[in-house]
Formats: sequence, C-alpha cells, structure tokens
Amino acid sequence: MTTSGTFAGIPAEAFDFYDGLAADNSKTYWTAQRDVYDLCVRGPLVAMLAELEPEFGPGVVFRPYRDVRFSKSKLPYKDHQGAFVERADAVGFYLQVAAEGLRVAGGWYDPAGPQVARYREVVDGPAGAQLERVVAGLVEGGFEIGGDVLKTRPRGVDPDHPRLELLRHRSLVASRSWQPEPWMSEPSALQAVADAWRAMAPLVDWLADGVGPGDHERHRR
Repeated sequence: MTTSGTFAGIPAEAFDFYDGLAADNSKTYWTAQRDVYDLCVRGPLVAMLAELEPEFGPGVVFRPYRDVRFSKSKLPYKDHQGAFVERADAVGFYLQVAAEGLRVAGGWYDPAGPQVARYREVVDGPAGAQLERVVAGLVEGGFEIGGDVLKTRPRGVDPDHPRLELLRHRSLVASRSWQPEPWMSEPSALQAVADAWRAMAPLVDWLADGVGPGDHERHRR
C-alpha cells in the first residue's frame, strides 16, 4: 500500500475491490470498503502520477462516481479508476485500474469543435505520413489502436486514399492492458507505465500539434 506519498505498487486489493464492486455496486459496499479504495486504489495512482510528473506533466485522478443524470443505468460508482495527464485539449496519457487489471493509453480521446476537420486536413497532408509511421510502430510494439472510427469513409475522401484508415478516425488512441499480476504490487510497476507512455509519446505529441484546441469545455470523466 502507498501511505507516505511514495509509489510502492498497486496492491492486489485494488483489483479485488473492483471485483467486489462488480457484485455490489452500492453505497453500502462503497462505505464499507472506502479505506481500501483510498489506500489501495486512489493512493497509489496519486503517488504514481506525482513520480511521473517531472517527465510527463501533472495529472489528475478522476472522480469515482458515475454521472447518472442522463443514463439508463443508475449504478452510482464507476467500475474502474482512471487518471489522466493532459498534453493538449483532449490529448494526453491515461492510466486505469479495474478488476481486469491495469490499462495504459495515450492519444486523442474526445473530439471537440473543429478538431476532427483539422485532424483530417493534417492527415491528408505531408504530416500524415509521419502519423502513419508512428501508428505502425506502435502496432509492431504490441499496442492496440482504437478510437471513434467511421464505418464508411469521410465525405469527399477518395476511396483509394493511402491513409483512408487514419482519416476515418474521429479520435485516435493507443493502449496496452495487463491482467492482474504480482509485479503490479511492486515499485517497478512505475517503470512499466513510464515505458508504455514513452512509447506512446510520439503519437501524443503528433496529435497535440495536429488536432489543436477544441471550442468547448468538456467534463471530467
């Protein structure tokens, strides 16, 4: 557990906590397990972000509560805990703890205003070839590429365009996931996250330049 502000690992109790929440997503469970959440989930993530900050920048740990106002599901708590380091508007590095394990991601996750049009304009130009190489390198390195992708090609785009697959994206994210493993409870887990974020940094940097700012304020996840 992390008690002194120094990252000491993500204990197995963090994943067990979310196993229990899946079975009983209620205020009763949350209240009874609040100390486990604070010490084994939130505490380690806060400590990890603090140690990663000198290289990647300041991060935030998202609220654990679901926004149920416009949702059919009224379950009060998220089934995971996410943290985010923002490099540009809707672009940055992500970290998540859930029952399934640990997930790291990087990229552009929430298009706002003119970002999609700007992204497609840049992908269509010379800089698009660089993005193509970055994405290919991540795939070769074992990362998954995802995001919001059109089922058809964007209007006006040639069906034979050499970067059609990239042009179909309305967001673009690389990610890697690990099932719960003993190494996650060790301080060396920090190195695994840092290495993954470093590998994704060329994608994050390209997107920070390529999509530019949005035109509205998004709510935190």
